[in-house]
Order: sequence, then structure tokens, then C-alpha cells
Amino acid sequence: MRLLYTIWCAVYFITLYLVLFPIQFVFLQRNEWKPVAHKINFIWGSLFFIGIGMPVRVERRFKPAKNQVYVFCANHFSYLDIAAMGVIVRNYYAFVGKSDVKHIPLLGYMFAKLHVQVDRDQPNSRAYSLAKSIRTLASGRSIMIFPEGGIRAKNPPQMHHPFKEGAFIMAIQQQVPIVPVTLLNNYKILPDTKKVRFHWHPLRAIIHSPIETAGLTQDNVEWLKEETYRIINTELMSEKKVVA
Repeated sequence: MRLLYTIWCAVYFITLYLVLFPIQFVFLQRNEWKPVAHKINFIWGSLFFIGIGMPVRVERRFKPAKNQVYVFCANHFSYLDIAAMGVIVRNYYAFVGKSDVKHIPLLGYMFAKLHVQVDRDQPNSRAYSLAKSIRTLASGRSIMIFPEGGIRAKNPPQMHHPFKEGAFIMAIQQQVPIVPVTLLNNYKILPDTKKVRFHWHPLRAIIHSPIETAGLTQDNVEWLKEETYRIINTELMSEKKVVA
């Protein structure tokens, strides 16, 4: 049954995107239309979770203002995290993610047009992606990032430590708040293993209160990084104790 459920999730995911992509393609052609393309991603994600019968339960301890700019930081244990963040956070944002996505047909095209790519094999790419992210924030658009720097945790729900600094450098430079997001159980739904299997659980997440950066300088990057880690990790460890 788990194999059949996994096949259904994969087929439905691809079919749904093929149906929506022609519409999205049109809105990716001009910068002023891209918020609509972003909205289509939200529709895609919402329909996906509905279609696979998976409730998305978000504890919103903070409701981000639509016109405010933020840097959203979440833990990253599963490839499901990207789709999950697309429905959890309603703001208009750009993902900062691996350039490998560009090789995926259609999806790669959308990612290249709408988000910020990082090629971790190219040293200059990180500097370029940081500069582009800062410009994105300056333009009034939020950033979404997984500060672990990929799926690197060896024993979820224990996160990889330390976080990468990029998210915190850009937040301080632009004086925008960091909003921590805890993805509580995606690693149980779609574990990062060689044998790909979907496991049915209600998807659960928490949007935390923002950490203000007004008045902080680059000397505070380490503190901001560790505080964000602490907030997310506290929830993950509390969840682990409850389950145990």
C-alpha cells in the first residue's frame, strides 16, 4: 500500500504541474507578472496536498504581513520541504536553492525564472547568490532559505550545526526580520533515503515570531544564527520527546 501511495503521489504531482505549467509559463515572462506565477505555485502545492489526502496543519504564532519583507528560515530534512513551504508561507518570496533543480524539465525553468540558484561547486556562485538575494530583499520581496545548506542532518530531527551564514548576513544588511519556521515531521512523511516512499501523516509546521534585526550589525551574525537555530531546534526536540 505504501508503494501504491508513493506512485500516486508522484504521478499526481507531475500531472498537476503539467496542467498548470502553461499558465505559469505566461506569467514568468515579465517581472511584473511573476507574483501571479508565484501564486500558481501556491495553488499547485495546495491541490497536491489535497489530492494525496494529507492535511497541512500550521501553528501560526506569527502571521507575516503581506507587504513586509522577511527572511524565512526553516529546517531541511526532506525534499517535501520545498512544496510544504510553498503552502505554509503565503508571502511573495524567492527561494534560495541548489542550481541542480534547473536540470529538471519545466520545474527547472520555473525555478530559474522565479528563484535564486546556488551552485555549491562554484565558489563565486555563493557570492553571486548572496548579492542577488540582497537585491531581492531591497526590491521588496522576501527570501526563503534552508540555512543548513541542504539536507545534511545525519539523524533527524537533530539539525545540522552550524547554520550557514548567508541568511543572517543578508537579513542584517537589509535590516529585515528573520522568521524561523519549524517543519516538524516532513522527514517522517518523505524520508531522505535511497528507497523513496511516502508515509501518510498530517503535515505539521510552526511559524515563529520574528527575530528583529533593526540596529544589528555584521558583528551580530553569529548570535542571530545561533538564536534562529535554538528556536527551531527547541520545537524539534520537544516534538521528539512527545513522540518518544
